[in-house]
Amino acid sequence: MNLILMTAQASSSGASGSTASSSSYIILMVVLIAVMYFLMIRPQKKRQKEEQEMRNSLEIGDEIVTIGGIVGRVVTIRENDLVIETGADRNKMRIERWAVNTNRTKAEQHQKEVEAAREAAKDKKNKKGKKAKEESPEASNDEKKD
Repeated sequence: MNLILMTAQASSSGASGSTASSSSYIILMVVLIAVMYFLMIRPQKKRQKEEQEMRNSLEIGDEIVTIGGIVGRVVTIRENDLVIETGADRNKMRIERWAVNTNRTKAEQHQKEVEAAREAAKDKKNKKGKKAKEESPEASNDEKKD
């Protein structure tokens, strides 16, 4: 807000103000570009890098979902493509590696790890709460005796 007021005052002050207003516009543009980079471009690059790592870490036996929604199990891995089995009759399909959307096997393992960590944190919190409850009655009993 102050920047807008300064630019308005600078533009009304005349020739010496024109350099101040142009420099403030340049600063404003630099700030906007930096904000756009950190809010839009950087997260997109991070997501693309994670997807590429997931595609490179595929293993035989992993259950995957393609971009088209086909669910299958990886049978063969080549440099640029995969062979997957789909359905109960085990039809085989050859797909390009870039067409893999998610790796369900890795996603399920990650979900289990997250749930185990949450349970461990919850148990730790409950133990601390029980210790605090056990200590507080003893302290109040000691105070009553004195």
